[in-house]
Amino acid sequence: MTTVKSLPPSRSTAVYRTVQCRQLPTENLGFPTLFPLNAGRSCRSQRSLALFYDRARLKAYTLKPIQAKNDSESSCSDNNSTSFSGKNLRQMSNIGNSTNILWHDCPVQKCDRQQLLQQKGCVIWLTGLSGSGKSTLACALSQSLHSRGKLTYILDGDNIRHGLNRDLSFRAEDRSENIRRIGEVAKLFADAGLICITSLISPYQKDRDACRALLPEGDFIEVFIDVPLHVCEARDPKGLYKLARAGKIKGFTGIDDPYEPPCCCEIILQQKGSDCKSPKDMAETVISYLEKSGHLQA
Repeated sequence: MTTVKSLPPSRSTAVYRTVQCRQLPTENLGFPTLFPLNAGRSCRSQRSLALFYDRARLKAYTLKPIQAKNDSESSCSDNNSTSFSGKNLRQMSNIGNSTNILWHDCPVQKCDRQQLLQQKGCVIWLTGLSGSGKSTLACALSQSLHSRGKLTYILDGDNIRHGLNRDLSFRAEDRSENIRRIGEVAKLFADAGLICITSLISPYQKDRDACRALLPEGDFIEVFIDVPLHVCEARDPKGLYKLARAGKIKGFTGIDDPYEPPCCCEIILQQKGSDCKSPKDMAETVISYLEKSGHLQA
């Protein structure tokens, strides 16, 4: 199991805290006649007067450095991550269309959050045809994990298109961008220590593989809900297959746009004929995998 290494600040780094400002009576400044004039002024204004007229009070308002942790004091570590020196942290990067950007690291790392939550952050990627039961399984899985005291969050494809991805259509290039964005958001949730459950058709193998590559090995768990097209079409919970057959929806997965089944996913939930497991039973299958992989403990 791979986690993210704690990146402690360099030894030369000092973190500062501000000493709480104390209100100073203006009589002590040697200007009692200023009190009515300055009564409504902020603590900062009075502090400025104090520092200007009374050098003896300087120590009460200076910034005091807090000793940075040594490498040995770091709360967690990972041999598979690269340690960043102060020099590396200051390297500017050009990523995509973003230029001159700088990664800002924080002492609180993924392993610290996992220790707090007593679980390991990961992404459970549910994929399958429309009507295969992805959203239903996502809710059943989240409910079962919640009852075990585990923190989850669902990224449902339709829900995300109500906000973050509302500018995207269902053209092939927009569908890829839809998956890319959700993959990046899922990565953040996993880094926060949550068990993130995505519920998306995500029809293209390359897009799912790109999302897998965003996470450490073992933290992307692909679950293929393998339900035949004719079963999904018979269910048609949103009436989309009917619209697609009538030519009112173009590029619908399974009708006039392909679905590429996963070639090497972690879990396959298959329906054979009339043999259909309940959402709760399918959720237990996924939870069993999480228990074996160690994701349900810190």
